[in-house]
Formats: sequence, C-alpha cells, structure tokens
Amino acid sequence: MSRPTIRDIARAAGVSKGAVSYALNGRPGVSVETRARILGIAEEIGWVPSSAARALSSDRAEAVGLVAVRDPELVATEPYFMRMVAGVERTLSQHGVALLLTVVSDPASELDLYRRWWGGRRVDGMLLFDMRVHDPRPGWLRESGAPAVIIGAQRPYPGIACTRVKYQDAMSRAVNHLLDLGHQRLARISGPSTLEHVARRQRYFTEVTRQLLGAEQPQLEADYTAQAGVRATRELLASPQPPTAIIYDNDVMAVASVAALTSEGVRVPADLAVLAWDDSPLCQLVAPAVTAFTHDIMGEAGQAAELLLARIETGEAADRWLDPPQLTIRGSTAGAN
Repeated sequence: MSRPTIRDIARAAGVSKGAVSYALNGRPGVSVETRARILGIAEEIGWVPSSAARALSSDRAEAVGLVAVRDPELVATEPYFMRMVAGVERTLSQHGVALLLTVVSDPASELDLYRRWWGGRRVDGMLLFDMRVHDPRPGWLRESGAPAVIIGAQRPYPGIACTRVKYQDAMSRAVNHLLDLGHQRLARISGPSTLEHVARRQRYFTEVTRQLLGAEQPQLEADYTAQAGVRATRELLASPQPPTAIIYDNDVMAVASVAALTSEGVRVPADLAVLAWDDSPLCQLVAPAVTAFTHDIMGEAGQAAELLLARIETGEAADRWLDPPQLTIRGSTAGAN
C-alpha cells in the first residue's frame, strides 16, 4: 500500500485539498464539522504529516544535531555515552524531533560538521558536550546564532544555555570518604586533560589532597578506555610508594582495573581501594562491586534536550543546575591495612 496523502483525505471527505490543509494545520477556513470529519478520516486511513513538507512550510528541520569526538571502542563500551544519547532521544521523540548523531575522530571535523548541518538547514539546533579547555564551538555558535545547549557545563557560556554541574564538592566527598577509611596515599586516573571537566577535576583533586594530606597526590592521564585505565593503574602500583586508593574518571577504567588486578592476585579493597566517578551497571558486574558517584544520566540529558527545544521555540533558555551526584558505597572501598 502507498502512504496515505492529502489527496486521499480530500477524496474521502468530498472536499478540496486546500480545505484538508486548513483542517490539518488548525487554520481557519473550514467549519467545525468539516474539520472534525477531515481529522477523523486522516486518523482512520493512517495519514501522518510529511517531515519534508513540514520543514518547508515551517522552516524547521525537526531535527537536533549531536556530534561526538570518540574512539569507536569507547562508543561501543562506555555506558555514560550511550545513556546520555538515550536520554536525549527519549525527550526529543516525545516532541516529534529526530536526533542526528555522528561520531568523528577529531575536534576539527566536529566543528565542520556543525557548520555544514546549520548551513544546510539539516538541524534546528545543536547539543554539545565534552567542552574543551580551548574550544572554538562557543564562539562559532555566537557568531552564527545557531540555537545550542551545552550538556554538563563547568562554567557559564554567555549567550548559550547549559545544564550545569559542580564537581568540587563531589571531589571533596570522594577524598574524605577514602581518608575516613584510613587511606593516606591516594591517586587519580583521569580522562584527557584537554577536556574542561577533566582539567577542573584535576585541580580540585590537587587542592583537596593538599589541604587534607599536606602533599600533592599523583594523577595519571588516560583516555577513558579499559586498556588505558589498566595500564595507568599498573604504572601507579609499580611506583616506590604505591597508592592504597585510586579515583578513576569513569566506570570503564575502574571496572577493568578491578578485573585485571584481582586476576593477578591484587586484593581489592585490601591492597587497593577503587572509586569510580560515573556509576553504571558495569560497577556491579565485578567482584567486589565498585563504589561510584551515581547520577541520573538519562534524566540529565533529557533536561538538556528540553532546554534546547525551548531555545529553538522561544529564542530563550536559562541555565539549569543539575542535582549533585551521590556517592554509592560498595565493596571496592574499605579500610586500609
């Protein structure tokens, strides 16, 4: 069967195509009775509006763009990214808006893609995440006037709405939790320091450990992948004064390290306590289960999508603060020997 058209509705209702258009778009020009009859027929025969025609008539693409600079392995294995995308799509689908998602290998390709999408009217707005320390995207957005929302921003971006998070208190809670258990030698394994949230966590860890331990604690940079996390963990444990507790920037690196170390005879948490920044089902698939910061990733991403839809519709949207993450304590943290 071919897809039902306005012509089919007009023929069944005995009216012109213009009258059908008025009725379906809620415009004056037809009686209440005729409008009701047309809408009833449209529903009965399964008519849905053409996205292409709607875009032409409303100057809307009915789509939102999201570009991720990601290693393909990380896209396939990182729960945070997949849950973020799921949260965005859940909210957009409720409003009949599609998500145009592309994964690229470098930041230059990312910005070029946003430019082409906006110039080609393929999207009505953009969602951004993983802001970098020196990031050209905010400047381009202000120049182009393209609606955008930044997910999980660490600071305000004038003219661009954001969902905001504050990591300083969370880092203090993580360090204090480990100190309360008796740990005096801590370490952190981070994501790429070019990312603004990573750089800020690095600074917060330095400040908190200097204040509470009187000395800066080691930090190693990784790339969020399991292999890099395990490699950095082994490097730290091979040092003259190995840490008794490590904070990992994501769940993938933490879980992979627990699995690798326990298979090699390292006792977690007796020899090494492990704490992950992001929580996911992965954290409960290893023994012992991993202590982690729990937050509603899908809900937070959905809030960003709501902000963007409001920005597209009204031209305005205010920053929205997200609930702070909660430390979920599991078996991977316990008292030091």
